[in-house]
Amino acid sequence: MTKHVALFSLSILLLFLFHCITTLAQPAAAPAQPANAPVQPANAPVQPANAPAQPANAPVQPAKAPAQSAKVPPALKGPPDITKILGKAGGFSVFIRLLKSTGVSDQIYGQLNNSNNGFTIFAPTDAAFSNLKPGTINSLSDLEKTQLLQFHILNTAVTLSNFQTLSNPVPTEAGDTSAGEFPLSVITAGNQVNMSTGLVNTTLGGTVYSDNQLEIYQVDKVLLPVDLFDPKAKAKAKAKAKANSPAEAPTLSKPNDADTPSVAAKVDESSAVSLDKHGVLVSIGVVVVAFIATKGLES
Repeated sequence: MTKHVALFSLSILLLFLFHCITTLAQPAAAPAQPANAPVQPANAPVQPANAPAQPANAPVQPAKAPAQSAKVPPALKGPPDITKILGKAGGFSVFIRLLKSTGVSDQIYGQLNNSNNGFTIFAPTDAAFSNLKPGTINSLSDLEKTQLLQFHILNTAVTLSNFQTLSNPVPTEAGDTSAGEFPLSVITAGNQVNMSTGLVNTTLGGTVYSDNQLEIYQVDKVLLPVDLFDPKAKAKAKAKAKANSPAEAPTLSKPNDADTPSVAAKVDESSAVSLDKHGVLVSIGVVVVAFIATKGLES
C-alpha cells in the first residue's frame, strides 16, 4: 500500500515536472522568431541604395542641350583663302609655298575682302613643278617669281561655261596683252579648255573650288610665259626696260683739298688779274698822254 502511494506520488511529481518543463520551454522558443524578423528590414534598404542611381544619370540629357544652341548663330563667312583651299585639296604644296613667299596670296585675299573683284586661278600640281628642269624656279628673281604666279591668275571669275566667251590673248595679272606683256591664249573645244603660253600647251583639269568670286582649276603643267623663259624675249625685255629707265645723273666726285684752291686763293687770283688789267690800262694812258704832249711841243 505504501509502495503504491509512493509510486503514485512520484508519478504525479514527474508529471508536474514534465508539465512545468514543457510550459517553460514554449515561451523560451518564442523569441527566436523576433530574432529572425529584423533580417528582412536589413535587406530592405538595398533598394533605396540603388534608387539614387537613376537621378545620377538624369543630368546627362540636359548636358547635351548646349551643343545644339551653340550651332544656332552661324559664323560669319569671310573671303576664301586660296592657300587653305589648296592645302585642303592636297597636291599643291609647291604652289602654296610660292604664293606665300611672294605675298601674292595676301594680295588676293585682301582684294577679295575689300572689293567685289573676282579671280580665276590656274593651280599647277606638285607633279607639274617636278617635271620642270632642275633650277627653273630657283633661277628666277623675286620679281620674276611674282610675275610667274600672276601669269596663272585672271582678274575675273570665269566658270567653265564662260571660257568660250574670252577673247585671245587673255590678259593675266602679270600684264596686259601687248607684246612682251605675258599674253595667254585660251581655246575651248566642247567641254575641254586648252591653254597655250607660246612655250607650254596644256588642258584645264578639274575644278578645285568654285563660287561667285573665286574659281580655282587644276593644271598639270606650269604655265611658262615666253617673256620669262625664252632667252631672246627675255633679252629684248631687259633692253626695253633699260631704254625706258631714266638716265643716271653723273656723280660728282669730291675734290681733294690739296688739289682744290681755297676760296681766299681764288679771291687773290681774281684780284691779281684785275690789277694786271688796270696796269695795262694805265700804261696805255701814259703812252697816249706822252704822244699828245710831244705833238704839242712840235707845233
